[in-house]
Amino acid sequence: MRRNFGTGMHEIIYDILHEYWGYREFRPMQKEIITSLLDGHDTLGLMPTGGGKSLTFQVPTLCLEGLCLVITPLVALMKDQVDNLRDRGIRAAYIHAGMSRREMVTTFDNCLYGRFKFLYISPERIDTELFTARIKGLPVSLIVVDEAHCISQWGYDFRPSYLKIARIRQTLPQVPVLALTATATPRVAEDIQQKLDFRDGRVFRTSFTRPNISYVVRPGEDKMQQLLRILNRVPGSAIVYVRNRKRTKEVAESLRQAGISADYFHAGLGQEEKNEKQRRWKENETRVMVSTNAFGMGIDKPDVRVVVHIDMPNAPEEYFQEAGRAGRDGARAYAVLLYARRDKANLHKRLTEEFPDKEFVLKIYERVSNFLEIALGCGMDSIFEFNLKRFCTTFNYTATPVLSALKILTISGYIEFIEETDSLSRVMILVHKEELYDLRDSDPHTDRVLQCLLRSYTGLFADYVYIHEDLLAQRLGCNQQAIYEALLKLNRLHVLHYIPRRRTPYIVYTRERMEPRFVQITREAYEERRQRMADRIESMIAYATSTRCRQQMLLEYFGEKADCTCGCCDNCIERRKREQASAQSQVQIARAIRQLIGHETMSRSRITASLPYPEEEVVEALRFLQDEGFVVCPDGIHYTNSE
Repeated sequence: MRRNFGTGMHEIIYDILHEYWGYREFRPMQKEIITSLLDGHDTLGLMPTGGGKSLTFQVPTLCLEGLCLVITPLVALMKDQVDNLRDRGIRAAYIHAGMSRREMVTTFDNCLYGRFKFLYISPERIDTELFTARIKGLPVSLIVVDEAHCISQWGYDFRPSYLKIARIRQTLPQVPVLALTATATPRVAEDIQQKLDFRDGRVFRTSFTRPNISYVVRPGEDKMQQLLRILNRVPGSAIVYVRNRKRTKEVAESLRQAGISADYFHAGLGQEEKNEKQRRWKENETRVMVSTNAFGMGIDKPDVRVVVHIDMPNAPEEYFQEAGRAGRDGARAYAVLLYARRDKANLHKRLTEEFPDKEFVLKIYERVSNFLEIALGCGMDSIFEFNLKRFCTTFNYTATPVLSALKILTISGYIEFIEETDSLSRVMILVHKEELYDLRDSDPHTDRVLQCLLRSYTGLFADYVYIHEDLLAQRLGCNQQAIYEALLKLNRLHVLHYIPRRRTPYIVYTRERMEPRFVQITREAYEERRQRMADRIESMIAYATSTRCRQQMLLEYFGEKADCTCGCCDNCIERRKREQASAQSQVQIARAIRQLIGHETMSRSRITASLPYPEEEVVEALRFLQDEGFVVCPDGIHYTNSE
């Protein structure tokens, strides 16, 4: 569907930008992407972390009639963006696997009747019966695919569920698609367009150059000592990335003991705790956040002065995206990678963990099926809660190889493993307001909880609202258990629908359960992915050990030509120091040659033997003096008369 809105619509986008976000101007490439969408083109936006990707679809959606469908893999990111839009007075909702069917139906109904402008969904929802039935009737004006590199098998974070997105295009053929990613090589960018059936598409690539970021690698075996030295030298807000949850707490505690304000963050924390930690860090009550890669996506904090990686990332894409969270305000910032000799071995160990033996993968398939009590020939299209911790305890496994096996089975097409989702408790009132008066004489405590709920939250009669039991308990002066029991009673009375908070992964069987000997682990899912990960690991090791300009290396990895060195990475600074020292040395040697020769004529060998400098440096100085005409050497070296 080609549209041409003319200059009028393109002026409106500035009004919307200022009204809802307070900005007068767009960042580089934002306007071009918005204009492409408003003209009806499929569009790929390659914008580095902090480039303002969300505005490229939020602004045009507010220009158009209808709904923007946003597909993104992280529930936490969905919630952050929806909350951000609602804070600006823009109606938005999201759907994910952790919601009940009733919640999903209510959300779809509200979208149908125009109560929302944005609907965020996880890619796993796309081929569900409910979504397939409802999407046909929704007034969708724009489809957005965030983290679009996940659709490419050449990308570092391929997710099979993304391949289903093209099905939406068959249902909504006239609706343009915007694909967004911060990290894509040229091959991945081409694959994204192919997988999303781009028609007359446009590609907009902002430069990956971040001139205000100094990329630094610090070698050394004592990484905590290195970290303390960096944080003591570089003031301001910081993020420290580590590989596992346990280490986040350990490093944060070590920093606090050294007198540095620090906290830790990982995906296993409760949502309230995550929100509070993020708030304290964003408001600079906490200086340093030690985290796994679960932290940072969608968090808009422009004044991060340093991002430190204690542990080596698996891929340049991962490193570039996380390092790019520094210096979004344009001021000088630092991205520091701590590198020890053992890191190379650790990276190769991760490769083995990520791709366990195929026999192990088949054993996991069989034991998971038994654990979930799925009979042979059954389970297709069924969704099961999967308690990973209890499974590992039952069969005496560690979590990492089990998760890797589940991912391989997902890519091979036998199951779909949905990462742990964390959702707050939700409530929707099911009766009319007048009917609530009949409850007052039945149970005083339950009535007090209900009245407190009504005073604390709005919109309870129209939609599911997220609630905090601890807030209700605090306002009523009782414990959370009493609130929980009262809400369960109201749920049993069908006064409201109460969904307590839960955090659990899911497994969807995309085929019926079969005997392991019939399960085929494809070359695409195993050997080819393993080789690509091995190549990325070698690229990371090369980055850490090279003496080249680090920004040039990153730009070339993403297919961008770097015409000159950055001048501010550790290698560029070290090279400049050497050149300055060499120039000073050449001046000293030239003076020594002048004093030695005087008005005589000497052979080169005598000069080099007479001076206390390395022979190659003396020869270089002689060559310079000859090129500049200070000395001549037809039969021996002597100075000219010119000074």
